[in-house]
Amino acid sequence: MKTAVSIYLALLMTAAATPSWADPVVLRAGDTMQKQIEVQKGKKVTIRLASGEELSGTVKSVSGNLLHLGEISGREVFDAVVDVDKISAILVRR
Repeated sequence: MKTAVSIYLALLMTAAATPSWADPVVLRAGDTMQKQIEVQKGKKVTIRLASGEELSGTVKSVSGNLLHLGEISGREVFDAVVDVDKISAILVRR
């Protein structure tokens, strides 16, 4: 019985540690880059800038033409504010 409970708790903890991946992309008439980013709020995404640079992190908020990307991976900084007009692609892991 103790073994079954231990296995259950281990599985539960593993499931809780799973990262929050982004929602699948669904395009609708009239969508903009900003609307697509808003759908991914709270999720992990990679954005590609017009310059070719990529940033991966969690979409914190979108306000006007600005994206607040948090928890930037592979960087010493942890947050970034990005001009939505400079984004050429949103890469979504499913």
